[in-house]
Amino acid sequence: MKQQTISLIEDYYNAFNSGNMDIFLSLLTDDVIHDINQGKREVGKAAFSQFMACMNNNYREQLIDMVIMATADGSRAAAEFVVLGEYIKTDEGLPAAQGQKYRLPAGAFFEVRDNKVARITNYYNLQDWIAQVGE
Repeated sequence: MKQQTISLIEDYYNAFNSGNMDIFLSLLTDDVIHDINQGKREVGKAAFSQFMACMNNNYREQLIDMVIMATADGSRAAAEFVVLGEYIKTDEGLPAAQGQKYRLPAGAFFEVRDNKVARITNYYNLQDWIAQVGE
């Protein structure tokens, strides 16, 4: 089960990096829980899809240096990575976008059910990101 979960998370991030939102969303449960970095909790694939549409509209990102870990039973996983990004359109409440590039360490925690992502909690240092795009 551990390796199956690691493969699921690898597929999740490969779909993200390739921009294939159909595959990306197919790896989620319908009632997926999404804990937004330093923000609110959203529930459901529709809410997650809307969040990703906003992200893809405002940011261009690739995740590198991926390290994925999972529990022996495969019910939980964690990933650590570096976000290479470009801020392409101003996001509400954040500094103005001018094509700024950023490099940001980040991580995510997962709950897995029936070989699908049932919860994702993302973390990165928002103040570090603001400092990078504000330069």
